[in-house]
Amino acid sequence: MKELITNLKGDKGIWSFVMLLALISFMPVFSASSNLVYVIGKGSTIGYLVKHLVHIFIGFGLIYMVHKVPYHYYRGLSQLLLPVVALLLVYTFFQGTVIDGANASRWIKVPFIGVTFQTSALAMIVLMVYVARYLAKNEGKEWDFKASVIELWGPVFIILALILPANFSTAALIFSMVSMLVFVGGYPMRYLGVIVGVGITMLVLFVSFAMAFPKAMPNRVHTWMNRIERFTSDEPNEDDYQIEKAKIAIATGQVYGLGPGKSVQKNFLPQSSSDFIFAIIVEEYGLLGGLVVLFMYLMLFFRFLVSAHKAKSMFGKLLIVGLGFPIIFQALINMGVATELLPVTGQTLPLISSGGSSIWMTCISIGIIISVTKKEEEVAQELQEKEDREAALQQLIDEHILREKQREEAEALGIAEPAAYSIEDAANPMRAVMGK
Repeated sequence: MKELITNLKGDKGIWSFVMLLALISFMPVFSASSNLVYVIGKGSTIGYLVKHLVHIFIGFGLIYMVHKVPYHYYRGLSQLLLPVVALLLVYTFFQGTVIDGANASRWIKVPFIGVTFQTSALAMIVLMVYVARYLAKNEGKEWDFKASVIELWGPVFIILALILPANFSTAALIFSMVSMLVFVGGYPMRYLGVIVGVGITMLVLFVSFAMAFPKAMPNRVHTWMNRIERFTSDEPNEDDYQIEKAKIAIATGQVYGLGPGKSVQKNFLPQSSSDFIFAIIVEEYGLLGGLVVLFMYLMLFFRFLVSAHKAKSMFGKLLIVGLGFPIIFQALINMGVATELLPVTGQTLPLISSGGSSIWMTCISIGIIISVTKKEEEVAQELQEKEDREAALQQLIDEHILREKQREEAEALGIAEPAAYSIEDAANPMRAVMGK
């Protein structure tokens, strides 16, 4: 174990907060899983806890493997994976798993092992790395709008078009994060404004077409519209069941909470272990528990900012921003939904909510970020070692000069030196310092 911890390279702050968030997740997931056991009648609470443990264990295995790979390798890998991801999204669009009879074609079932996988989460990672690569490649160059439309925005809009019909919240999150990333990467604001305008226009056209011809293609436009109407309406609606139970859970928790495992609303709140787990955390651990979770994400966000600032290459900076910031924004969206600050979206709480693919994709993003920080640490360590060698060599040179001066003074006074000190004697320790 000590050897394993020693081999963990990169920003120790990121490692620490990721581990703390993973540890925090076990009690809420264990408690909320009773909804699935006693209400729905599936499995056992211990079984769900073990399943979550396995997901976390695999996730940290992914972080460890990914952070060992030099981050510049992901530059070329993103170009190779982008067409693969597009094909997976097409397959998901037509063959995706339907949850409880609803048109929620976001997941595909992995053959032989029976695990469901959300392809849009992988698409987001690959797309962010691809955009970071393009921006870094064009750093310092004059921007060509037509070329950027083909090379940058073409792939972005293709991926978004494949995600949008089944998952508006993820498509909106990706577009927002890509827009933020290109802004950080120095993309001209006038061009970005045109792209945002085109994106909004295309969204309006898609929604209008889906409302006019609802059976033309699988989509969830009516679900989005209903959620937005319910969110903006002051009139009570029987469809507000989820958010009402979440609000009751938060109000019941008050300051200190009911205590671990004592949540009542977990028995009534759908998706209590995933989309609405923050409400269960506040009910059981109170306002203080909710603030602790929020503090963890904000500290992780701070470490991302520090790491991005320390990164020497533009590609490294953009990787941290493009992969790290969406994790924090997704967490804030999840908390905003639970507290009714935002409409219901279906975004999980990263590293805390149950679910395999969401945890694994978050861990892959964190692994790439740590790979960037690991490289910067290695460069800093090499510079420090070089400075130490130069200082040791200078010390030996000073000592040699001092001995020579003492010898000359002894000769001038006619005093014999106790032992001869040649230039070869000085060279031997110098060679040792220089590693020769």
